[in-house]
Amino acid sequence: MELKTKINAQDDKQELVITRDFDLPVELLFKAYIEPEIVAQWMGTKVLKLESKKHGSYQFETSDAKGNVVVQMNGVIHEFIPNEKITRTFEMENSPFTVQLEFLEFDKVSESTSKLTMQIVYKSTALRNQMLQLPFKQGLNMAHNRLEEICSKLK
Repeated sequence: MELKTKINAQDDKQELVITRDFDLPVELLFKAYIEPEIVAQWMGTKVLKLESKKHGSYQFETSDAKGNVVVQMNGVIHEFIPNEKITRTFEMENSPFTVQLEFLEFDKVSESTSKLTMQIVYKSTALRNQMLQLPFKQGLNMAHNRLEEICSKLK
């Protein structure tokens, strides 16, 4: 099965460019990234804090079935333009990955469709390549599929 979320990783670059077309209005796609209840559903994580604004911050936590914390994620929002753009840092605590910089752009394609473009910049090409060795592509595609499914019910 072809993955709807496309990941472009050019040789010798520290970045990934991720694109996905959604059968959602851009306002609803953007809302999926800023509303804690929606984020928790499609990411499958607990949203401890989500300040969707410039200079805001966020903190997520994912636990296993026994309630043990598996991963904690956090970051700071540097740019926030509703329905257009979010620039933020992303850090997974207690992992070999350093802080990364994420540029999210939300584009209106039509009244009922939109496109998400994410540019993720890593500290080194080696760290970016290490991320690509994980089931990152499949996981992100599954999360985006859930996002679309959840938000389709909100139309």
